[in-house]
Amino acid sequence: MSARGLRQDRAADDERGTRDTREADDLDVEEVLALVKDRDAPEPAHPEEPAARPSRTPDPAPREDRHRATPWPDARTIAARAARAPRTHVSVTLADALGLVLAAPLTALTDLPPFDTSAMDGWAVAGPGPWRVRDEGVLAGSAAPAPLADGEAVGIATGARIPADTTAVLRSEHGRTDDQGRLHPTRDMSHGQDIRSRGQECRSGDRLLLAGAVVTPAVLGLAAAAGYDTLAAVPRPRVEVLVLGDELLTEGRPHDGLIRDALGPMLPPWLRALGAEVVAVRRLGDDAKALHRAVTASTAELIVTTGGTASGPVDHVHPTLRRIGAELLVDGVQVRPGHPMLLARIGDGRHLVGLPGNPLAAVSGLLTLAEPLLRTLAGRPAPEPYTLPLRDAAHGHPHDTRLVPVALGGDHAVPLHYNGPAMLRGIAAADALAVVPPGGARAGQEAEILDLPWATAGVDACFT
Repeated sequence: MSARGLRQDRAADDERGTRDTREADDLDVEEVLALVKDRDAPEPAHPEEPAARPSRTPDPAPREDRHRATPWPDARTIAARAARAPRTHVSVTLADALGLVLAAPLTALTDLPPFDTSAMDGWAVAGPGPWRVRDEGVLAGSAAPAPLADGEAVGIATGARIPADTTAVLRSEHGRTDDQGRLHPTRDMSHGQDIRSRGQECRSGDRLLLAGAVVTPAVLGLAAAAGYDTLAAVPRPRVEVLVLGDELLTEGRPHDGLIRDALGPMLPPWLRALGAEVVAVRRLGDDAKALHRAVTASTAELIVTTGGTASGPVDHVHPTLRRIGAELLVDGVQVRPGHPMLLARIGDGRHLVGLPGNPLAAVSGLLTLAEPLLRTLAGRPAPEPYTLPLRDAAHGHPHDTRLVPVALGGDHAVPLHYNGPAMLRGIAAADALAVVPPGGARAGQEAEILDLPWATAGVDACFT
């Protein structure tokens, strides 16, 4: 069912139970306990007197865990600054440069246009009309035509080189010929009309784009026009995905306690949409030795693991990191879903992002830690932050930031149902995630929006 939020203007007590039951469908057990505790805490006898905590309700997380966990904005900042930049630059052909970031300014290697050209189909004319018309015309790509004499015209195609001493180009729809074959204008003309002068767009040596610009299709066109065959670019960060969990199936329907692996199919294209080159996807199960071998043997700049980030009997990520002497940069984040996520430095210029095993929690970890890190590695600029008002209230965690899938509808964002940690139904229909502060957000309240890459660029732009 839908998560409607804990409204600041709480309704009467008999309405609360129904609403909380509805919200519980989209919350994990820990969050439900926290919300119940927050709802049932007695009011203090005096304004100065703190409310007593009921002993029957457990704390949603050990106090020391909450203190150790990194606030959500700080975690993103740490991830963005963890990578070394700039990285080694590469020279790539135009065909391979789409989506990369320029490592050097794009400087024109030629004038644009490289010579005077016609902007229209028509006639190149010299002096005032009427004009006698040459028999041969001038086409785009032909050698330099003979100069024009006063009173002379020649048929010319768009993009063709202008003959020397041309006064203007007369458009084909603005001219007529008389019985003697002489050309007359049907409207006034100005000197230089419809002539694209050499260097009109740029001169050789002009700086066209700064380093750090993302190579879009338009940039490829500009680079080609300016004389480039290759570009100096920041290479895509190389990422390896390690899928953990003995309970995961790669095909068929769930059965006998086994479930389908949702992250193996989802993470690689999502990482590619964030600018990464996914070099391998390995399914290791819950095998500590296999995890250790995979981490130590990998040459990827970023390893992304799924599951195993908590402290259960088969959660091997922390022990593996300790065994290899990794430096934990983020060990838990004050965000729901996904709070057990982690970021570690595992070698010179190499990192590991540990994502929780629940699918939406993994998405939260991906956007919290992997996206800022990959952005720095790829040399991409940070997106401009923006906010939108929420159409409906969005429930929040009492202490942590919450990321809620939303659909964007013009000037507002609509919180979507099915946004629990193990659910993908909400994010599959979403355009973005709303950043809901601790305690929730009321209808109409502004919330920071994290766009999903394909919602703005389109699926084909992200994944091809």
